[in-house]
Amino acid sequence: MPFTGRPVPETILTEMAAAAHAEGARLHVPDIPGTRRLLGLTAVAEARNQAGPERVAEARAWITASGTDTSYGIPVGTLGPLDAAGRMPMLDFTGGLPALRPPALRFERHAQVGLLWGAYDRREDWLRAGQTLQRVLLTATVHGVRTSLLHQAMQRPDLRAAAGLPRRRCRPYLLIRFGYGREDGRTPRATGQTDGGHR
Repeated sequence: MPFTGRPVPETILTEMAAAAHAEGARLHVPDIPGTRRLLGLTAVAEARNQAGPERVAEARAWITASGTDTSYGIPVGTLGPLDAAGRMPMLDFTGGLPALRPPALRFERHAQVGLLWGAYDRREDWLRAGQTLQRVLLTATVHGVRTSLLHQAMQRPDLRAAAGLPRRRCRPYLLIRFGYGREDGRTPRATGQTDGGHR
């Protein structure tokens, strides 16, 4: 959903970056040109996704109809809108089917994003990236900051490489959009069963 556009204070951004550093990774908060560059790479990745029939079919397969009794999938009623101005490259699960997509809305004019990154791409680095993401998101939540994950460019080797920081040994893991928003309903979470109980 769109954020309000109210900027997240520097003190909170510093705390989020410190949370990432504590887990052995980094959170880079770019300036406006840097943000535009990263969102541009994300938009290119999303356009490629929408142009690929296999990707469109995979995304559409995740959508579940209202009232469907299933533990997995995205209820169609929880799909978010696209940006009416086309500035925010949100992940589109509808595969171009307008009947499934809610009306487009205007998103915040100046997005705030953070690039989660590390120096290497080993298994332990990706484990650390997951731990870092958890800690950064929890830190944001404590301060009432909303987040949205923009991972499209990270799934394309050329765009992921282009998202790296110049003059650094930088392996990007994820782009996080953050800001302030309204209260919305919760998306159902998957539950597993073991020995007849729920986890």
